[in-house]
Amino acid sequence: MPLANRRVRYKLYPSARQAVALERLCDLHRALYNAALEERIEAYRKAGVSIRFADQCKSLTVVRRECPEYLALNAQSAQVTLKRLDKAFAAFFRRVQAGQTPGFPRFKGKDRFPGFGFKTHGDGFTFKPGNNWRHGRLRLSGVGTMEARGEARTPGRIVCADVQRKTDGWFLSLVVEGEPHRARTADRECGLDWGVETFATLAYGPDAFAAIANDHHLNAETNAIKEQQRQLSKALRGKRSGHATKARRHMAKRHRKVASRRKDFLHQTTARLARDHKVIVTEALTVKNMTATAKGTEETPGKNVKQKAGLNRAILDTAPSSFLAMLAYKAEEAGCELIILDTRKCKPSQTDPLSGAILKKPLSQRTHTLPDGRVIGRDEAAALVMLRIGLTQLGREPTWAARPETPIRAA
Repeated sequence: MPLANRRVRYKLYPSARQAVALERLCDLHRALYNAALEERIEAYRKAGVSIRFADQCKSLTVVRRECPEYLALNAQSAQVTLKRLDKAFAAFFRRVQAGQTPGFPRFKGKDRFPGFGFKTHGDGFTFKPGNNWRHGRLRLSGVGTMEARGEARTPGRIVCADVQRKTDGWFLSLVVEGEPHRARTADRECGLDWGVETFATLAYGPDAFAAIANDHHLNAETNAIKEQQRQLSKALRGKRSGHATKARRHMAKRHRKVASRRKDFLHQTTARLARDHKVIVTEALTVKNMTATAKGTEETPGKNVKQKAGLNRAILDTAPSSFLAMLAYKAEEAGCELIILDTRKCKPSQTDPLSGAILKKPLSQRTHTLPDGRVIGRDEAAALVMLRIGLTQLGREPTWAARPETPIRAA
């Protein structure tokens, strides 16, 4: 496949002196971001002038001359921070035009500023990977050389980098341009139905199904998170700020632990799916619609609000958008064809997988009876319908499918 950019993350191990230098650089970038935001706000409020990214880049030379502390920042790295603010304004105006909740760019506190970036390898940072890109050493201007632990799956040319501060330390996020490739060990074709109770149901035919269990990462840590939240609330009511800071750190680490487990599960699952299949047919997932609130309005309040809120948490815990994004690029690397159907048109959960007839079923009905009398799960039937539609789109009518009484509507 052609060259593509892939992101790889390494954990950094700075010395005590280097950790202080990293904090100082991060604080300078945060101050620059907040000052640039204030400049844009004041210029528009007092003179109706919109300041652009190019204008602030020109002003950066003056800032570095008049404020010697900013000479510690690499010039291109400072431009990356200004570009981050510019993107925040672009997203704000895009949401305004689309009639969505705008979300005006905010000033960044220490806990809300993730780190800083570099545009070009060799300008402000240099990374030397170890053998087969396992581990390496990072040299940062003004900080020094640090050990980095991690491994890149796709070696190549280093494009740019971000240095990120998280609750469990400092990390290097590299963008590497290379030729990604994955080995595919099987040529099976499957339909995949995503779910919450079962993460994924796979259909290979009317007699062959498989399931991927949902690990419910958030549920496994719910009690610990609630206890940590109580500790944080208690610390905030006290007079010693050190206790609150420590409680926040513990809370953040707990949430990060859940996020890391979820990400690892998604990576392993999508890698296995891409490796074991030649064709995967699944559905488009509109997370915004799936997780819409059930509160309703004052005139017509919603029903089962708490139950829907719990379902929304369970949906978001599976990270469906990340799942599809990971599956898409890994399938491309492995030479696996991924077909994503628009379920508003093909309605897999309301279609018989053998005859193709449209059969209305309430959500509470969790089984499906085939024309020959066999009973399969609702998710299994939906996965089988998607497999049939996908194969039909590829010009191959499945041998197990009867001539449809009602034509299947493909995406």
